[in-house]
Order: sequence, then structure tokens, then C-alpha cells
Amino acid sequence: MTLDWDTSSAIHQPVMVQEVIEFLRPGKGKVIVDATVGTGGHLLSILRVARGESKVIGIDRDPKALEVAESRLGEISAVGKVSLYCENFRNIRSVLDREGVEQVDGILLDLGFSSLQLEDSSRGFSFRHDGLLDMRMGPDAKKTAGEIVNSFSEGEIAKILYQYGEEKWARRIARFIVQARERRPIKSTFELVKIVEDAVPVGARRGRKHPARKTFQALRIAVNEELDSLKEVITKGVECLASGGRIVVLSYHSLEDRLVKQMFGSLARESGYPPTHPLFTAPSLMVVTKKPVVPTREEIESNPRSKSAKLRVAERREG
Repeated sequence: MTLDWDTSSAIHQPVMVQEVIEFLRPGKGKVIVDATVGTGGHLLSILRVARGESKVIGIDRDPKALEVAESRLGEISAVGKVSLYCENFRNIRSVLDREGVEQVDGILLDLGFSSLQLEDSSRGFSFRHDGLLDMRMGPDAKKTAGEIVNSFSEGEIAKILYQYGEEKWARRIARFIVQARERRPIKSTFELVKIVEDAVPVGARRGRKHPARKTFQALRIAVNEELDSLKEVITKGVECLASGGRIVVLSYHSLEDRLVKQMFGSLARESGYPPTHPLFTAPSLMVVTKKPVVPTREEIESNPRSKSAKLRVAERREG
């Protein structure tokens, strides 16, 4: 599969930049990983605050987004304090090994997808733009959304829509998808939107949110294995943190936020054995944000896409 994506879309506006910087605390001699560079919004802010005193490593699985980020870095990247890698963030350990870095002082995960991806119709992420049913965030994705809707069984599709989209009408939508593809393959986003609109009862379509929103979310998560990758990067990322190092995560829907909360909580708990027991393990994390940090009213007004954002932070403990 080849990727031929347009990069003329608007630059993504980063969310809660000030809060991210305050929690990451970039400074002299520190190593910071922006594991979701996107078009470079947070990365630029980190570099400006660090003033050349921190080593910054950027990771993103989307080669087109990295091209935009690299062009925006300009003279700042020429300082030699930033390295960019086109990788899935679940491979954070191998990236650090290539950099010759054992431990880092901060990791940022911004789980949203950018305007570059959303507004490019050839990517197939949006139900508001007609394009091929792709939805791959990077060339490492093993399948497209089109392959899922045209080849997966009705039960498999329903499971994806229910688990990853929390879609009430998952079974009905899956049935309509299978019936439609029997007539001809489903190739475009608008074809899928029409099928979902037909499947969702009229009464359930009322409201501000588009009836295809959850279906598109679910397919995107399935295509890119987002939740599995998130589990892996948190586990490996925590292992890569130096004592006192922090992992900062921005999530945008309940599935992500719930997973981050659960993983932070699990890593912050003791094993349950007495300290003298050979199987006793001390918690590896301390949760810094007992409740998620949310955008200010002013930020939501200036950047409506930030409205659903939740920020959680945890810190590596001694031991």
C-alpha cells in the first residue's frame, strides 16, 4: 500500500500548551520525548522554553505530518537538540536505543489527530469530506477502513463499532454495511455515511452530533490499533523514565481517557504483598493529576476542538 497525501491542510492548533509545558518541566540537561509530534505545535513550544538546554526527541507515525513539523522547526532544529523519527510510538524503546538514550525526563502523548489528517479528504478520516476509506495514520497500519467494511464479517464489524465507538446501533449498522457491500464494494466515506444514516433510526439521528461520528471513530481506532499501541507506549514509556520523570497524556474521548486512568492507577499501586515478601513490588508511578486537567473556557472558545481534551500526568517513583 502506498501513501500519497496532500499536506496543504491547515496547521493543527495544539491543545493546553501551557499546561503541558508546566507538567513536563523542560530544562537544562533534560531529555524530553514528544511521542506524537504531528505538525509540531507542542514540539515547537517545548524547544522554545528549553532554549537549547534540553535534548528533544520527536516521534510520529505519519510521514507527511513529520515533513510539516520539520519545515516549521527551521533554525531551531539546526541547533542539533531535536531528532525526529517516523515510528509508531509503541516503539519508543527502540527509538531511544538509536539515540543512545537510556532514560528520559519527560514523555508527551497527544492522542488527538491533526487538522492535516482530518481535513485531507484522501485520508478518509472525516465523515464531512468525501474520499477513499483509508484512515491509516501511517504506513505501518496493516489494513484500511475500506478493507474492514468490505471483508470483515458482520459480527466482527459490530464488535468494532460497539467496543471502539460505543455505538448503540452497532449490530444494525453492521448489518446494513454487509447488505450494501453485497450490491457493490463500499469505497468512499460518503457511501459509508449514507449507509450509517440509513441504519440509524430517524429518532436517534436528532441532535448536534453526526450519526456517523462513532462509526468513523471506531474504524479509525481499529485500523491504527490505537488502544493496543497506547497500552504499549505507556508501559514501555514508564520503564524509560528516569526517577522523577513525567509522562503527560492528552486524550480526547472516553475510551482513551479511561485506559490512561486505569493504567496510571495500576502502576501506582503496590503489589499487595507485604514489603518483606519476595513477590512484593513497589509502585512505579505516582499519579500527579488526581482528576484530569481540562482546557480553560478561553481556550475552548479560541479552539473548539480542545473541548473534549483531558490531560493526565504521572511521575516515575524512586526504586
